Amino acid sequence: MKHCFIFTAMFRNLLAVAIALVSFASCRPDVPSPKPTGYFRIDTPATHKYDLFNKDGFPYSFEIPAGSVVEQDTLFSKEKQDNRYWINIYVPGMGGIINITYKEITRDQPFLQLMSDAWGLSYFHHEKADYIDTKSTTNAAGVQCILYTVGGNSASRYQFAATDTTKNFLRGSLYFDVTPNADSLQPVTDFMVQDLKHMLMTLRWK
Repeated sequence: MKHCFIFTAMFRNLLAVAIALVSFASCRPDVPSPKPTGYFRIDTPATHKYDLFNKDGFPYSFEIPAGSVVEQDTLFSKEKQDNRYWINIYVPGMGGIINITYKEITRDQPFLQLMSDAWGLSYFHHEKADYIDTKSTTNAAGVQCILYTVGGNSASRYQFAATDTTKNFLRGSLYFDVTPNADSLQPVTDFMVQDLKHMLMTLRWK
């Protein structure tokens, strides 16, 4: 009987200690833990659709993403008459802006100089680039095109140039109205690079 009493007392003491430990643990304040960085989700359209950009007086035409808003690049276009064909193409719902600059090849602006300038601007982002890849092609109208792919968190992942080497030289860049992040923008850039390639394949001089 004495042993039973001792066992019961020990059990009660252990139970009291366990309850106290549980109560102490439950009263501890929550320790905040950092949440992983999140990004806004941008849904891409189901299919690629295009409208023809063929403005009167412009020396070039091409097909652009359907519903895009085209505005003159007022930041530089008023400085020189040569810049009146500079435009920004705003792609709705994607946060993308395609900047287009155009220059006529002349004695004062020879082809090699314009090409060198385009090359230099593409490599301006080299410090934040993991790599820079270039691919050249010629479309059905004989326009020679170069697409620059800049890896990493650069301001512009895709840049391009197009020319006939004798009269017309066009350059473009794709930007997004957000902080550059290659991972979060990957679905959108994968979608829009197809639009850029389509623009180049449909580019015509007038």
